[in-house]
Amino acid sequence: MANFTERAIKETFLNLLNQKPVNKITVKDISQTCGINRNTFYYHYNDIPSLMEEIFTEQAELIVNLDENASLYELLIYAADFAIENKTAVYHIYKSANREVFETYLERITEKTISNLIERKAREYNTSENNKKAIIHYYKCLLVGFVIDWLLSGMQYELQDELKIICDLFDGAMEKALERG
Repeated sequence: MANFTERAIKETFLNLLNQKPVNKITVKDISQTCGINRNTFYYHYNDIPSLMEEIFTEQAELIVNLDENASLYELLIYAADFAIENKTAVYHIYKSANREVFETYLERITEKTISNLIERKAREYNTSENNKKAIIHYYKCLLVGFVIDWLLSGMQYELQDELKIICDLFDGAMEKALERG
């Protein structure tokens, strides 16, 4: 029952968040729309920021279980799917006082995605741990900056298309860095 209720709360929250900003959503709104009482909400979550954090944590954990042979583009698209599917919700969170929750999620999911890829690719090279960390840091900052730019532009361009172009333009650069390291 708890999983069903938690899923219903999360889905209701995302639906509301796709309609209005975070600061306009209350626990009462979520509870009424979901058909539960406020105590039930508080049984599962401390507050709305903790609900958001759990949603983002779940999304980040999905990345860990991805196909080991996925390309950088496939990993990035998978990681970006949540943001793309919930553009308005993500934009509302990004523009809210809870922006830090989203940025933490974005950094964590990007670092995990890049780390998995680098570790997989580094098996073919004799790359030092320090150099692997530097490469991971570089790609994480690059990609997080890219997504933040997309958000700051008001999501004016298609993220998937831009990611494809970036991946095509820099194809082989990661391997070259690993080879040098």
